[in-house]
Amino acid sequence: MIAMDVVALGELLVDFTLAGKSAGENNLFEQNPGGAPANVLAALTRLGGSGAFIGKVGRDQFGAGLGQVLSEHGIETKGLVSGDEAHTTLAFVHLDATGDRSFSFCRKPGADTLLRPEEVDFGLIDSARIFHFGSLSLTDEPSRSATLCAVEHAQKKGKIISYDPNWRPPLWKSDSAAREGMSLGLKYADIVKLSEEELFFLTGTDDLPSGAEQLYASGKSLVVVTLGAKGCYYHCSAGYGSVPGYAVRTLDTTGAGDGFVGAMLYHLSRMDHSLDQAPKELIEEILSFANAVGALVTTKPGAIPAMPTMAEVLSFMEEMRQQS
Repeated sequence: MIAMDVVALGELLVDFTLAGKSAGENNLFEQNPGGAPANVLAALTRLGGSGAFIGKVGRDQFGAGLGQVLSEHGIETKGLVSGDEAHTTLAFVHLDATGDRSFSFCRKPGADTLLRPEEVDFGLIDSARIFHFGSLSLTDEPSRSATLCAVEHAQKKGKIISYDPNWRPPLWKSDSAAREGMSLGLKYADIVKLSEEELFFLTGTDDLPSGAEQLYASGKSLVVVTLGAKGCYYHCSAGYGSVPGYAVRTLDTTGAGDGFVGAMLYHLSRMDHSLDQAPKELIEEILSFANAVGALVTTKPGAIPAMPTMAEVLSFMEEMRQQS
């Protein structure tokens, strides 16, 4: 088995994003590939990393197209399975005037929630340095059990575990169910990336440093809170602090956090020493790079199609340096 930088498990779906009006003044939607774990891998491979996906789609036109997109982005699809039990999950993305998004889902059930433990390719996990997952595969059975089997296997094999407690309220029965499910994933994580809203939801505090410290003290190696255009806040063994973001003309924020994670994991998978031994300067360099990727993603529509190349990121960062 070829060694992988990152193996990610979770949802792979179609995002339909509002794309103007028809001649009859009806809404037009553009079809884009999406799903947070898949977005993370697309960001990683666009930068030159290697990744593999584990998940489930429907045996339909959407599912076949999504598998092709992963392959086109250099993502190993050996762990992608398809089934007839449900159609590929669909999400409708609604953007406000600032480009910020909200979601509506066709997922009762969606194929991604029907991944079974016996369908997980554990060999792929064995081949990776980092195992990444999110909370959406914990919303329903059997994908919840499949996710826990996978992450427990990764933990036993000594893999670095990365987790994004991606909060999508419509997909949970209640806030208490969401908090319980999202917190379950936290138990296994070495690296946690979350938004400010998710931090407050999970920790019960609206104080950013206090909430990040609380999560870090629970046994994490790195906690990163993304703050949109303001950049991010982090807490790790080397210290804590803020890393400023980059000012861009935002068109669509879909996938920005996933681009951030993919960029962060790209560099973390290449470190010669353990994360707990990484100096503060290196962590801040990595997070500044991830901020740049997240910013660039917002300048284009969609998630996977918006992920930048290494050359584009380095050129953008140099341009920003010259302007400062």
